[in-house]
Parts: sequence; structure tokens; C-alpha cells
Amino acid sequence: MRLGRNLVFTLALSVSAAQADSTRILALGDSLTAGYGLMDQDGLVPQLNAWFKADGTDITVVNAGVSGDTSAGGLSRLDWALDDGITAMMVILGGNDLLRGIAPQATRANLDAILQKAQARGLKVLLVGMKAPGNFGPAYKEEFDRLYPELAETYGARHIDSFFGLLDPDATDPAALSAFMQPDGIHPNAEGVKKIVAALAPQIKDMLAPGG
Repeated sequence: MRLGRNLVFTLALSVSAAQADSTRILALGDSLTAGYGLMDQDGLVPQLNAWFKADGTDITVVNAGVSGDTSAGGLSRLDWALDDGITAMMVILGGNDLLRGIAPQATRANLDAILQKAQARGLKVLLVGMKAPGNFGPAYKEEFDRLYPELAETYGARHIDSFFGLLDPDATDPAALSAFMQPDGIHPNAEGVKKIVAALAPQIKDMLAPGG
């Protein structure tokens, strides 16, 4: 979630024949999705794809992560990021909205529009939430934190309460997660991404299973 926008967008529009036959899920997000600060193979999307390959699951995750992107940025590029082969979408946006102190109602409106577009295309959606820090005050935190579960309920999307909660749902002290974070304290390191993938991949697999 870099404050400075990275304009390099690594969405590959051409896939191999094997990938074309896979169930393809678009990962729409910011630097947490793009893999900021990591070797290519250590990012979220490559580690997810490696997990699915090792599991024998025919799912390909397409990287639509742009470092520095807000929910507004994700919305602005969604139409051209989606292609006819995409059947589902994972949304990991809102972290940069928090870093910039963007009003929760603006984040809600952007995510609502993203989910509307997904619904219109008949896509399954996994909405991954963020938790606001307390420094903007309790009213801001309450409004921001509740927008994810409420939108997920409105659109019938799968919902994960907190991206960083995937590291350890029981951790209450941020220092307990330091071994899994890069020095900036914002982005997971390779081992942190590995833990996140171990919790996230089965939920994606379950969502994309017949009847999921």
C-alpha cells in the first residue's frame, strides 16, 4: 500500500492454453496484491497459483494489483481488467484509503460500484476487508470497519473480515506479527504471504467449487 502510486500494472492479458482452461479469478487490489517489496515468486498471486498447482486445483489467479491504488483507482480500471475468461473476483482494496484518511462513505461508494459491476457480469466475489486504526477516531473506525460486511451481505459476496487477520486471527499485539512483515510494517514479507495464502487459498477454492 505505497503512498506513491506505482503505475506499473502487471496484469497479463495473454495466458497459456493451460491457463485458458482454468477457472480464472481476478485479484483486484493494491500493493498487497501486486507483491510490493517481494521477489516476483513471493508475491500473493504467484504464491496462490503455486498453492493451487500443488493442490491439483485448476484455478488461476490473475494479478490486477497496482501499488498505491485506492478503491477509486480499482474502480476506474475494473472494466478493462476484466476479460471474458474471468469467472470470479477477489477484491483487496481500502488500505490506501485508510492511509490517506479518505472518508469511509467514499470507500463504500467505490466498493459498492465494483460489486455492482461484478454482479452484472455474474461473477463470484470474495471481498477481503481492512480494519481502520484508531487514530482517526472511534466514529471513523466504526463506519469504515462495518462497510465490508454490509456490502458483502448486500451483494451475496464471500467475506473475509481482515486481510491482516489472515496472518493470525488471534493476534492482538501488532508486535506479534513483526516476524511476518517487511521493515515498513505495512507489507507482509515472503513468509507472511505464505501464511496468508495458507488461510486464503482454501476459501477461494471453496467459493469456486460447484455450488460454492
